[in-house]
Amino acid sequence: MAQKPSIPKGTRDFNPEQVSKRNYIFQKIRTVFETFGFQPIETPSFENSETLMGKYGEEGDRLIFKILDSGDYLSKVDDSVYTIKDSNKLTSIISEKALRYDLTVPFARYVVQHQNEIEFPFKRYQMQPVWRADRPQKGRFREFYQCDADVVGSQSLWQEVEFVQLYDAVFSSLKLDGVTIKINNRKILSGIAEVIGAHDKLIDFTVALDKLDKIGEEKVKEEMLSKDIPQSGIDKLKPLFSLQGSFESQMHTLKTILASSKEGIKGIEELEFINNAISTLGLETASLQLDVTLARGLNYYTGAIFEVSAPKEVQMGSVGGGGRYDDLTGIFGLKDVSGVGISFGLDRIYLVLEELALFPETITKTIDVLFINFGEKEALFSLKAIKHLRENNIHAELYPDAAKMKKQMNYANKRKVPFVVLVGEEEMKSNTYTLKNMVSGTQEALNLKELINHII
Repeated sequence: MAQKPSIPKGTRDFNPEQVSKRNYIFQKIRTVFETFGFQPIETPSFENSETLMGKYGEEGDRLIFKILDSGDYLSKVDDSVYTIKDSNKLTSIISEKALRYDLTVPFARYVVQHQNEIEFPFKRYQMQPVWRADRPQKGRFREFYQCDADVVGSQSLWQEVEFVQLYDAVFSSLKLDGVTIKINNRKILSGIAEVIGAHDKLIDFTVALDKLDKIGEEKVKEEMLSKDIPQSGIDKLKPLFSLQGSFESQMHTLKTILASSKEGIKGIEELEFINNAISTLGLETASLQLDVTLARGLNYYTGAIFEVSAPKEVQMGSVGGGGRYDDLTGIFGLKDVSGVGISFGLDRIYLVLEELALFPETITKTIDVLFINFGEKEALFSLKAIKHLRENNIHAELYPDAAKMKKQMNYANKRKVPFVVLVGEEEMKSNTYTLKNMVSGTQEALNLKELINHII
């Protein structure tokens, strides 16, 4: 007996209804991207390992899927490598490529490779799958789509202001109220690290701090201690763990804490600029909130950082994130090209919309009308009409087999088709079509023009 097939953990099949709902989200995001002036690009699903490794921090590197070299890859491995059992060293010998972890680093590589073709500032959007060797859980998959928008070639903080507006526009379009756009600045984090005597351990500090909402204050402190961050410095963080209040009041507290750090004060000034602009411009459905513990454990952010939380009534992680990465292209040899970008988590947005019943009912409708098949002549007559209906943007279909009437009607019901058309000898003689409303059960004989107008 053949073994039942399966798919890898953290991946999914999507049925027609799910694909229709996903496409609905894609369409909404794409429309807003293009309204804001972003242009589409695509990059390969896998990159050279050297392009990806070392760009996401130690934790990120562990989650990158490596691709084995083709051919007899083990023949290149020296016996001594087997003996020491160093997986990192072995991997570097037998794997030269890896699946992309996100869309931002490949985009930086794209900018460097195509810099002579690009008009700066360059606004691009990209909607493609990425892969992470993460532990699967609700809202977290090993294969998932990201929907990114980035601007490179401008240091203007108006770009950050525009991205806050873009987030708000997308979630307003999806009718998703109560979304919170959390914002922080890596300069503020650097300033805090400097004040507590951990400036040389900025990455360790930010990686630990970023876990505060997941593992709690005490566990974060333990992780910091394990990274040799002094206890005296950790004690100074106490006000940050409980920092609350309005954007302005939190800024006031931070100015006191970071008074001795020029870099920290610079980060505060940048956030004040963004907040003042948004306060003037206003948001439709989202709210902007300062979160000084927001670190996002990625090495390349240098300025503002964003993370978007779903409405409180939904138990879900972030549905978007991003930030400023002033020196990202520098790792590929192109200096002084500032960038800022954000990402939407399609899969989590899908789960939120599903849980809150925010998908329009019309999304899952696949066809407007089904023609019942009574035989060869009737089918040919029906197909002539179907051709005209399709030319009028009506989704029409002929049941392929001259099966029993009950079977064809059951098919229409299961696919939730609103109308069926019956064409027999009488209809062919009179050049009419009997249209049946599948909801009310009413029927009426119509000519082709009337049929088209009725269904539209």
